[in-house]
Amino acid sequence: MSASIPRPFDPAAMRPDTLLVHGGGLRSPFGETSEAVFLTQGFVYDTMEAAEARFSGADPGFIYSRFSNPTVAMFEQRMALLEGAEAARATASGMAAVTAAMLGQVKAGDHVVAAKALFGSCRYIVEDLLPRFGVASTLIDGCDLDQWRAAMRPNTKACFLESPTNPTLDIIDIAAVAEIAHAGGARLVVDNVLATPMLQSPLKLGADCVVYSATKHIDGQGRCLGGVILASEQFIADHVHNLLRQTGPSISPFNAWVLLKGLETLPLRVERQARTAAALADVVAGLPGVAKVLYPGRADHPQAELARRQMKGGGTMLAFEIEGGKAGAFHFANRLRLIRISNNLGDAKSLITHPATTTHQRLTPEARAELGISEGLLRLSVGLEHLDDLAADLAGAAGL
Repeated sequence: MSASIPRPFDPAAMRPDTLLVHGGGLRSPFGETSEAVFLTQGFVYDTMEAAEARFSGADPGFIYSRFSNPTVAMFEQRMALLEGAEAARATASGMAAVTAAMLGQVKAGDHVVAAKALFGSCRYIVEDLLPRFGVASTLIDGCDLDQWRAAMRPNTKACFLESPTNPTLDIIDIAAVAEIAHAGGARLVVDNVLATPMLQSPLKLGADCVVYSATKHIDGQGRCLGGVILASEQFIADHVHNLLRQTGPSISPFNAWVLLKGLETLPLRVERQARTAAALADVVAGLPGVAKVLYPGRADHPQAELARRQMKGGGTMLAFEIEGGKAGAFHFANRLRLIRISNNLGDAKSLITHPATTTHQRLTPEARAELGISEGLLRLSVGLEHLDDLAADLAGAAGL
């Protein structure tokens, strides 16, 4: 009786949870179970003719790990399968992904429109870096579609937003902004890091490009840096590939391997963290000294209806305002014993930060006030600890 030949793996027939375990696999002749780490800078060729074919593109094999690497390629393919993108390119950090996605689209004389509510470094790219090279930028209230329409110019080439926003968790209508951008001849880039690919799919909503800091939920355990850009083959070829190849914000193969393994548990972690975050939002709302709670899954969120329509859940983050300004917020956070103070997010450990003095400290007080980042605002990234333990820690910090 002859041995049966296994049917080939068909990604199109699989659900996200399965793709994150099996997608993008590339096995060596040794037949390893876990994906291999190809810690190599370069590659060798059997002949000079083979090397010539690689460099000319006639042979699509690997050349140099600044350009591409087998471990990095596995991570990119797995992310593309998850996101529903035609192509992906990994980078050394999330900010490298944002910078390449934006810089690769524009030249001197072009114009960019972006939401004001951005992570501090993202806002720097739009507000400070691009204008240094002759690319004008306009920052607007991302929740106001009329402001998007009014800001568009004949030379607008790109629009940029994050939703939910960091740290106030505003929800921006991605489909509507994409329609406005496309009507004006521009492309939309969405930073989807807070929603994660498990809870929101910007490409399906009309975005042209999605970027992630893989440092956050994709790693999920605070181990390494990484980023990824996802878009159509044409977008990557026209705006990203050569920029990354020539300027070198390359991800380490080891970091790509860590992120690849992190993807295997991403659905489980995000589901658990989001469920806990929703419960903790209600707990925090009932604590003494808490003036306001912001969580996209709560009915009192300013864009609650849009969040329900655009996202599959409320996310793993919540923000809340403590009475007494900075002194009140510091007093509360310093009394926590389980939740750790850190500016990172998406970790297995619950982390809390004071945006006004950390992630958004470079903004003027007026700019922070305009974004709703008060001196009393705290941002909580919910981890994998037991709900009851986290609730007890927050209650203790409130003096209960």
